[in-house]
Amino acid sequence: MRLRGGAASAAAMLGMVLALTGCEDVDLPVDGAASDSAAPAPGAGRAANPLDNPDGTKPGLAPLTSDADRSEARALIEKVATKGRGPRTGYDRDEFGYAWMDSAPGGVPFARNGCDTRNDLLRRDGDAVRFRSGSDCVVMSMTLHDPYTGRTIEWAKSRATAVQIDHVMPLSYDWQMGASRWPEGKRQDIANDPLNLMPVDGPTNSSKGDSGPASWLPPNKRIRCSYAVRFAQVSLKYELPVTTADKEMMLRQCGG
Repeated sequence: MRLRGGAASAAAMLGMVLALTGCEDVDLPVDGAASDSAAPAPGAGRAANPLDNPDGTKPGLAPLTSDADRSEARALIEKVATKGRGPRTGYDRDEFGYAWMDSAPGGVPFARNGCDTRNDLLRRDGDAVRFRSGSDCVVMSMTLHDPYTGRTIEWAKSRATAVQIDHVMPLSYDWQMGASRWPEGKRQDIANDPLNLMPVDGPTNSSKGDSGPASWLPPNKRIRCSYAVRFAQVSLKYELPVTTADKEMMLRQCGG
């Protein structure tokens, strides 16, 4: 963490006070935290266009409003293969590794950076991120601009479930569409790939379950085309089909 000028002096003085008083759990604000390819910078940009964010390392989902973007979105969705859902038999969350592992083997962004996937995503999408004292990983509070509802959420770890990490293409859906036959490592990748992960309002995420776009879409209509694009991006990256009804709904969100 790097602080400049007076801020650095104030931080140093605060650190001395904490050391003398024995306070170890005070959260310090992040200001200009260093970043590299292995870790997202807190509040690094806002609501990226998913067409410009093919690896999912940028935050949020910006609305696609131009005719050119929506045409590109439809062309992307058209590439997605379709088939019927298979049985849910044998599905268990643990088949995709424990949540939220930092050791996904396939080289997904942020893996093996010393910070678990959930905290990586909170850091990617949060503004005014505060970490646990002595940590540059564990997020204790932040401001989230929730793409699914359009609301701004002031989140703190003391009420952790107010923000949940959504698997855009749900893991049970993945299982039914072919992931049941994958090696364990590939399932761990899709479960921890930031392309497939979005911090969102907890109750809204809970309402989604393992639904595809034909039966569930974000309440915020402005980002439904972007959501369809992200669903398609995950589908194409992992060569997982979607149902015909889901693909039709995805195209419809982008004017198709």
